[in-house]
Amino acid sequence: MDDLRRRNLLLVVGAAFIGWLALRNGSISTQSLLFFAALVPSVILHEVSHGAAALVFGDDTARRAGRLTLNPVPHIDPVWTLLVPGMLVLAGAPVIGMAKPVPVNPRRMRSPRNQSMITSLVGPGTNIVLALISAAAYRTFLPSGTMLQLVLAFGVVNVVLAVFNLIPIPPLDGSAVVERFIPNRYLESYFRVRQYAPLIFLALFFMGSGFLTRLMSPAVDLWFELIT
Repeated sequence: MDDLRRRNLLLVVGAAFIGWLALRNGSISTQSLLFFAALVPSVILHEVSHGAAALVFGDDTARRAGRLTLNPVPHIDPVWTLLVPGMLVLAGAPVIGMAKPVPVNPRRMRSPRNQSMITSLVGPGTNIVLALISAAAYRTFLPSGTMLQLVLAFGVVNVVLAVFNLIPIPPLDGSAVVERFIPNRYLESYFRVRQYAPLIFLALFFMGSGFLTRLMSPAVDLWFELIT
């Protein structure tokens, strides 16, 4: 095992241990931990789907990087997969996060502009499918207790991830739709401006909780209508 994988594995074990201690001491709820448990596989499947779509279109960058795997270790971003969601859990806030972005090279695709947009949209599309699977599982098996809470958490997390990632601000997936329809002659200028877009993203994330809640609430309400 190389140093990077060893470090990430230690981060996972450490995060699990801290979560167990916090739960044991009563500082966070079981529900918050269930949301965190639902978030990690959801963001990993989101990223793997990007790489799988790119491979279908001729770009094997993700496969060569070892990122077309369900093993969580290569996908863990210490900040966005562990630190930020963990802090949100401890703060009792809605849980959101992301895995390390899968490397994609549109130049290797047969139709770079069209297929790179589709590759981006496959991620939130995967989350929508996972949310629908959760709704079907709830209606079919009528789980109870902890399993019921986990199914509900998995559904809500994936609805939130889908809507969140469709916001058309880089580095979120929705920005790919905007980029696709920018004329080629303006792309160079757009890419120069795009480097500052993450600042807008961070401002929305840390200061616009009310805006994000209003944006996601209709989709979450619709998902609950599916299971009632």
